[in-house]
Amino acid sequence: MSDKKKDVVQESIPPMGLRMIAREFKKDKIAIFSLGLLVILLLVIFIGALFTDQDKVMYVSIFDKYAAPGAISTEGTKFILGADEGGRDVLGQLIIGARNSVTIGFAITVITSIIGVGLGIISGFYGGIIDNILMRIVDFIMILPIMLIIIVFVSIISRYNVWSFIFIMSAFYWVAKARLFRSKTLSEARRDYVSASKTMGTSDFKIMFREIMPNLSSLIITNLTMNFAANIGIETTLTFLGFGLPANVPSLGTLIGYASNGEVLVNRQWIWLPASILILVLMLSINYVGQAFKRSADARQRLG
Repeated sequence: MSDKKKDVVQESIPPMGLRMIAREFKKDKIAIFSLGLLVILLLVIFIGALFTDQDKVMYVSIFDKYAAPGAISTEGTKFILGADEGGRDVLGQLIIGARNSVTIGFAITVITSIIGVGLGIISGFYGGIIDNILMRIVDFIMILPIMLIIIVFVSIISRYNVWSFIFIMSAFYWVAKARLFRSKTLSEARRDYVSASKTMGTSDFKIMFREIMPNLSSLIITNLTMNFAANIGIETTLTFLGFGLPANVPSLGTLIGYASNGEVLVNRQWIWLPASILILVLMLSINYVGQAFKRSADARQRLG
């Protein structure tokens, strides 16, 4: 009898944390579809990039200028999505450009999350002078015209690549995360389990990153997902404006930027439209998955 009672009690305990988020996420069919579509797109992009030669894609062929989709190039290959003003394969640029844009967005998200979450937890846990120093640094960076500063850095660096661009952007986009997780840690640090750990002599590092941080896991996942889409958008926008990746490095922003030419916008849609559709689908999928994670982590918004 006692064993049966024990089983009933165990089964009645609701799953918490990540298991709860996963259970609630599965109830949202559109979110499942968005996640599946996102995984398929990423697999196609990164596997396709492995079999695409960037030097060959970016080779300029004047005779193939604005070749229409399905046309045969001077080298005998077929332009599935046509060619741009330099006779460069649009499909190849689309695949490599998507890989670069996604890689940049993901790398910036990971780097800024490590810095922002780490400093936010440290600031909220210790408080006092450490909190004041870190938050004044955050306040100073937040009032800066970050987009203009990034443009200046990109303009003055004579030779830069994808990773240079990532580090320039990561240097400024961690501050919002630090402020968010500092506020959450302030409330979490007052809980009984933290006081008990301090009483038992547990080191501050273990309390912060092995006890407090796991309790912020749902917020971390949600923040990561939402910022991933935002960072892809920032890179694409900067490249579209001419202050992103170098001209010889494909990006979705570069292809969309061709639409600034009225002739291309009206009569050469094959150059900019595929990139526009791809980034729209990527952004919508990532954002919907992020919203579903956020809703799953919030007890007031769960589907039941």
